[in-house]
Amino acid sequence: MSARPATTAAGWRRASGWLLLAGLLAFACADLAVTRTAPGAELLRVARGFLAPVWLGDDGLAAAELGRALANTLAFAFQGVVFGAAGGFLLALFWHRRAVRAAAASVRAVHELFWGLLLMQVAGLSPLTGVLAIALPYAGIFAKVFGEMLEEADPAPAASLPRQRRRLNTLFYARLPLIAADARAYTAYRLECALRASAILGFIGLPTLGFHLETAFREGLYAQGAGLLYVLFALILSQRLWLRARLVPVYLLAALLWAPPLGQGDWATLARFVTQDLVPAPLARDQGWAALGDWAWMLWREQVGPGLWHTLVLGMAALLLTAVLALLLFPLRSPLFGNRATRLLGHGLLVVLRTTPEFFLAFFLLIILGPSMLPGILALALHTGAIIAHLTGRFSEGLRLRADSARGVNRYAYEVLPRLSPSFLALLLYRWEIIMRETAVLGILGIHTLGFYIDSSVAEFRFDRTLVLILATVCLNLAVDAFSRWLRARLRLASEGRRPGSNKDSP
Repeated sequence: MSARPATTAAGWRRASGWLLLAGLLAFACADLAVTRTAPGAELLRVARGFLAPVWLGDDGLAAAELGRALANTLAFAFQGVVFGAAGGFLLALFWHRRAVRAAAASVRAVHELFWGLLLMQVAGLSPLTGVLAIALPYAGIFAKVFGEMLEEADPAPAASLPRQRRRLNTLFYARLPLIAADARAYTAYRLECALRASAILGFIGLPTLGFHLETAFREGLYAQGAGLLYVLFALILSQRLWLRARLVPVYLLAALLWAPPLGQGDWATLARFVTQDLVPAPLARDQGWAALGDWAWMLWREQVGPGLWHTLVLGMAALLLTAVLALLLFPLRSPLFGNRATRLLGHGLLVVLRTTPEFFLAFFLLIILGPSMLPGILALALHTGAIIAHLTGRFSEGLRLRADSARGVNRYAYEVLPRLSPSFLALLLYRWEIIMRETAVLGILGIHTLGFYIDSSVAEFRFDRTLVLILATVCLNLAVDAFSRWLRARLRLASEGRRPGSNKDSP
């Protein structure tokens, strides 16, 4: 009986070694240059702004302007989550069908910002763009989470129902009650994610908090930018206080009244976009299939290939640094280390890091360090490392050590880390797809991942190229997700990591 665990342990150690090697090779290939001539001086200016934030007045936004940005952020997030959850639930009912699973995976593999860039060409800078940019990928996410919840629900209550009444009765009386608590918790967590996503949509022009935040930081108004970021923090961290199930219909009605999901385009605009703008240029000009081959090769050589390579390099380097930071930070959250004061400070640090969107962190670090892969690697690692450190610290609460167990570094290295390693690796693999998804979108900030070429093609109105590049990101994310799932199954890590969607802290 001991051979099987030993084999599994050896397997995840080998997998960890290969991932370490891939991360080191990625660091060797990555552009880590600091191009700012005086990053310390810029960092000092940023620090001063964060220590003396400005919200309103001559140096800040007008109260009405801040209120509108905050209301738009909330309205897009609420509608996006409600519509996404509704669509995801409907898809989850057919989760056993391979076509549904493939469609959901493809939809969620496209980042909210990429959806926003596409939808803007049809619906303009409108509430419909903001709502659908969140609702579409979230429908795919909800479909996966709800579908897996329904699959894993206890089958005994359903089996006890009369066979002729199993369809709707099974769903509403024997299956949904079993997943209701987890589904509510996960939906609340998704609202937190949607608030961050809604704010980030401001970077492509939608009037949310991110629009004013980007403007403030690009102009060097760090005190104003810090004030806006603190507003976002307060909004997310206070969610447990103002989010109540009985108030959700009121919030949704207010969101619909404030920002009705209406676009600025029409059906003719949509038809032209689909039948003309997205058609590869050689076919649109009737140049034949040979010209299409030349066009595809040019696009691969100049944009798709380099974009995929840079995305992989940055993502793998970020994955390695994420693992290192999470291993260093999780003792700050664990009751097995430190004291109450250090755990409180550590918990606060992890909350701030995991609440700040990777996109914002990368934007700040680009201002301080200059354009290279380094800001993106640091941003992804800080945000994701804090999430994994928080979850690993929570897992450590279940460990029971002897009264005479080692202390300090010996406790960490020989008592705690070996027991947590399988769970830690499972969490890291769960987050791998998300890291790659975020890596691609960092190109909008100027880092040469796939998002850089997507943003450039949109700016040049070459939407045929945009479609191909977005499909490349989808294929990359699906490949990483499939490999991660295969590796977890092979190493028997699925039961070690927390099931996605089981609570607010799921990866």
